[in-house]
Amino acid sequence: MNLQGLEKLLVRISEGDEQAFARLFDIYKDKIYSVTLRLTESTSQAEDAVQDIFLKLWLRRKKLADIVDFENYLFIMTRNEVYSAFRSAVRQKQLSEVLAYSTPVSDNNTLSSVMENEFAQVLEEAINRLPHQQRQVYLLSKEHEMKREEIAKTLHISSETVKTHLTRALRHIRAYSLSRLDIQLSWLCIFLLK
Repeated sequence: MNLQGLEKLLVRISEGDEQAFARLFDIYKDKIYSVTLRLTESTSQAEDAVQDIFLKLWLRRKKLADIVDFENYLFIMTRNEVYSAFRSAVRQKQLSEVLAYSTPVSDNNTLSSVMENEFAQVLEEAINRLPHQQRQVYLLSKEHEMKREEIAKTLHISSETVKTHLTRALRHIRAYSLSRLDIQLSWLCIFLLK
């Protein structure tokens, strides 16, 4: 796509045109996926990064028409998303090491069981807080292991709507779980270090 065509597409997206956004997605999804796959060496992380990047683009759509060099902007956004994922993984690993180091070996099974129960409870709370249709899509996808097209047919919605609901549901569940688990893991660390 030439520069003028891209500028027109960005203007349409900034006005809320979902078809224009779908076109932008089709143009750049494979490039972003390739870059993130090369950097992360993980297909699931690369897929998550693509979803997160396009979700952020849609949320920032009103500003897209003002971007002078969109491809550079997209590259920087992709790089930042991957770096953010790396930082999050490092923090997760450090927390796991702290918990493993501060917990006697005999207590590891009990701790693991407690943490699994806490996580299951928080996950259930997060799922129950989802809007009705997001919850339906999430449960059909994760618990019934249905594919996107199957969910779309079952709920009489488009495949893209299923994808949007699932992306939003996962984002909400992650955010809710992290906010709740941070508090509970902090409490657990304080309890274990006494």
